[in-house]
Amino acid sequence: MKEVFPEYSEDILFYAVNIDPSEDMESIGEFGEEQGYSWGLAQSNAQMLSDLNVLQQSTKLAFDNDGIIRYRAGFGEGSIDCWGKVFENLIYLQ
Repeated sequence: MKEVFPEYSEDILFYAVNIDPSEDMESIGEFGEEQGYSWGLAQSNAQMLSDLNVLQQSTKLAFDNDGIIRYRAGFGEGSIDCWGKVFENLIYLQ
């Protein structure tokens, strides 16, 4: 993601959402800084995970401007090329 997101950062809102309820935003933010993330970080809650049917870590979702899920992938899926295409499609849909 570090390789592809900067090209789209002006057009796409991107957040990495932590699903571990034992971590607080301070530690999540520190981790993001250590990793050199240039995108927003957020903490989930049980209701959000249930509503979005997130059953495993590293679930990837992309929403359009209307809140419709346009991309869903699980652990180990979502190459750099794939994310470039996802971002391009989201920009096209705007």
